[in-house]
Amino acid sequence: MADLSVNFAGISSPNPFWLASGPLTNTGYQVMKAFDMGWGGAVWKTVGEPVINVSSRLAAIDYGGRRMMGLNNIELISDRPIDDNLREIAEVKRRFPHHAVIVSLMLASDPTLWSDMMRRVEDTGADGVELNFGCPHGMSERGMGSVVGQVPEYSQQITAYAKSGSSLPVIVKLTPNVTDVRMPARAAVAGGADALSLINTINSVMGLDVETWLPDPHVADRGSHGGYCGPAVKPIGLYMVSALANDRRVPVPLCGIGGIETWRDAVEYLLLGAGAVQVCTAAMHYGFRIIDDLTEGLNDYLDRKGLASVQDLVGKAKHRVGDWNDLRLSYSYKTVAEIHADQCIGCNLCFVACDDGGHQCIDRLPGQRAPVVRKDDCVGCNLCSLVCPVPGCIEMQDIDLGLVETWRQRQSRVGF
Repeated sequence: MADLSVNFAGISSPNPFWLASGPLTNTGYQVMKAFDMGWGGAVWKTVGEPVINVSSRLAAIDYGGRRMMGLNNIELISDRPIDDNLREIAEVKRRFPHHAVIVSLMLASDPTLWSDMMRRVEDTGADGVELNFGCPHGMSERGMGSVVGQVPEYSQQITAYAKSGSSLPVIVKLTPNVTDVRMPARAAVAGGADALSLINTINSVMGLDVETWLPDPHVADRGSHGGYCGPAVKPIGLYMVSALANDRRVPVPLCGIGGIETWRDAVEYLLLGAGAVQVCTAAMHYGFRIIDDLTEGLNDYLDRKGLASVQDLVGKAKHRVGDWNDLRLSYSYKTVAEIHADQCIGCNLCFVACDDGGHQCIDRLPGQRAPVVRKDDCVGCNLCSLVCPVPGCIEMQDIDLGLVETWRQRQSRVGF
């Protein structure tokens, strides 16, 4: 069997699957239950000055019969006393010394506060801290959360406060609510961050009831912007992890977060540069039991690939995602659609999509059920294969025209 253990920024864990900071990690009972069931680590629900939360707090988008494709929350950090949280953290670490226990923190921009809290966290025996620079609602209006993560100077300053108060590894959790995630990432590294985790939730309004005009969720007759997560955000998380993994000015480990529900999702994050992953929405949806599928699936995958450990995956595909200007231009490489007539059901969705939303290169011929692609005109946009309801009916075929040239190379060649 492959070795699933990881060492992330000096923090050891029996596997790369950690629970993300949130409702799942609000109490010692929950974290210990998760560890008993096989989770490798947990990031405690953000500790700080206790807040008063609101009710209700969650809303979801269902899609195509799929429940909770996207989840929105307006819940804030822990509403439990700091002393209670720290006492339970210490108890969890005593009972599970080989599991990763990370304490998420959010405090005002005061070096004294940070120094005191870091000392108290270190006294619990916790393995590290995660600075919550990402919460997009409630706390941001109070000068914390994403307000810090959106200003590189603040990210650097508060990271430095945390580093100066303790020898614990410091992970900075980044907000996706920025134009370029590399800027706050570089700032956190300059402040001394030992690692980065991303992404936190995306600022959003989930929706309204068009009959009552009430937002979802709502408190009495009002709603608020909240944090969006779940399977729908995975592409954004993958992009941002890959952006940092390919940035030479971010030479620290990355922890991938966002839409991870299966071992395949985790493998994608690992291949793009994450050294560990965090899961929240999927465990809220299906329970802690999903860890069996995650670890067994990852182990089987590593065995099938002939890989000895998780580390053998980390970053192995990061070079495959980069600048658009480094892609081969269409006169040197393209794909074209091929419709397999024996599988076609004659729905004509491909024809409609291509004619209205594509490049008008699919024809319907008299007496013939399956439409036909004019390959000379096909630009390989993939739309027809995406709308086709029959798996494998439309195949995108590669055509290598022999010339290897990118936009960047062309500009250099023609003198721009």
